[in-house]
Amino acid sequence: MISTAESAAPSSWTPVPQRYVHKHHADETLLTAWRRTGPDSFLIKADWPAVHAFYATGATGATGAAGGGGVDPLLFSETVRQCLPLLSHAAYDVPLGHHLLWETYDYSLAAPRPTDGPPPLRSGEVVLHARCTEVVRRGPRAAAVTVHFRALRGDGLIGTATTRFTIQTAAVYRRLRARYADLDHALRDLPEPPAPVHYRQVGREHPRDVVLSATDVPGRHRLRVDTRHPILFDHPVDHVPGILLLDAARQAAHAASAAQGARAVTMNTRFHQYVEFDAPCWVETEEDGTAPGRLRVTARQFDRTCFTASVALAPASAPARGSVPAPARVSVPAPASRANGTRAVIGARPLAPSA
Repeated sequence: MISTAESAAPSSWTPVPQRYVHKHHADETLLTAWRRTGPDSFLIKADWPAVHAFYATGATGATGAAGGGGVDPLLFSETVRQCLPLLSHAAYDVPLGHHLLWETYDYSLAAPRPTDGPPPLRSGEVVLHARCTEVVRRGPRAAAVTVHFRALRGDGLIGTATTRFTIQTAAVYRRLRARYADLDHALRDLPEPPAPVHYRQVGREHPRDVVLSATDVPGRHRLRVDTRHPILFDHPVDHVPGILLLDAARQAAHAASAAQGARAVTMNTRFHQYVEFDAPCWVETEEDGTAPGRLRVTARQFDRTCFTASVALAPASAPARGSVPAPARVSVPAPASRANGTRAVIGARPLAPSA
């Protein structure tokens, strides 16, 4: 049943418990405080780091990730992702231990203002205005929510996002995931990650942060998953995290772009299936036939589509605020035929990565 929390009144600022953002390491907790402003509307404060080993910031970071002066789309997306468990637990009565399943995630970054230089815009306090719609409840708790975000630094718009996710109990999650719900099974005998493509090719500053490996087929990479990565795998999980798939789409689009330093200013994503650790996942990039000037990135495993993203790139030198970033020029080979060696899964129920 779709409902609204009509009895909820505005509240004062409340600190964000680390466990409410599903992060094991305190240094990776970006959210600091939240407050309710209406039945289904909220303000959430985030503190972006001045220096970070993985996200591009005002002091350090990959030019490709941040786009040479703009916000790192992965830092923006991780901030939004942390808001989902926060709102679930703090505002919608979801117990700890329940699982959040990402269905859709769309974002658009604003073009930087001419005065936005490093580091003022890209580090420090960010305020997210969150509005929840289509809230489906199962008993007292939420079972599915759509959230619309506007992120601001002072009076400057950083970006907007809309995402929908569902929520399952631990018991239902175990049934959905079957043998993969067992962490020991999911993480047992993992192969060594394949060699990364050159980090500059995908807009990274270090090989450890590359999530793509080369193949001999134009327009196709193999997903590179290293569960030892301290940020992407902050804690053990039984599947490839959604945030890693977002970066795979960004890296694949960057690799296909003829513009060095291009950043992914807009992305429309759909999560169809979990990506597992025990089989290759192929990441294919082609021109998006439904959206001129964009790239379509598709992740496939077991001969099924697991994740899709339509990505718009902008060159490093973005126009003044208020204008629309010009798309970066892309050069994509013709779509390749499907890779052999994958196996079909018959009757598999669609699943999405955890948020």
